[in-house]
Amino acid sequence: MTKSEIPVMPQFFDRYINIADNVFILDALTQYTSFETLMPAYKLEAIGDLRYAPDKWMVKDIVQHVIDTERIMSYRALRFARNDQTSLPGYDEELFGKNAHATRRTIPDLYAEYADVRQSTIALYKSFDNEMLLRSGICFHQTISVLALGFVMVGHARHHANIIRERYLPLLTKL
Repeated sequence: MTKSEIPVMPQFFDRYINIADNVFILDALTQYTSFETLMPAYKLEAIGDLRYAPDKWMVKDIVQHVIDTERIMSYRALRFARNDQTSLPGYDEELFGKNAHATRRTIPDLYAEYADVRQSTIALYKSFDNEMLLRSGICFHQTISVLALGFVMVGHARHHANIIRERYLPLLTKL
């Protein structure tokens, strides 16, 4: 199924879905099996610990956030695909960021974890039929389908790669 077949476009999450291409969900997920396809590792390594503003995350924190969010969205997709109608809460991304200690890790390590998580997401979505993709549930006070969650994951990663391009890469010219 494609992005245009999402039954109801969820508010808040639409900002990520709209970034994703209108292709089949498995094609969208496999298009970016590595964060390297979104942002070359050498660029993040060059940025290092720079921040574009006080109290903003470093690029390692951003990559870890993308990984954590994909895990959470995949879990939500699994619950809804299995027809679990329990309303699922949001999560505190700032709390996760503070406690992940991503700055202690290397970019290659984070990239490897992203690839592993994405492969797991792809395997999960391969197991879903169209009926499961159209099932929905409530998370973060929004009704969202399994199909939409898949496109959220794709768009969310692209969104953060765009932030790195727009706000962090220009820091390299100031050095």
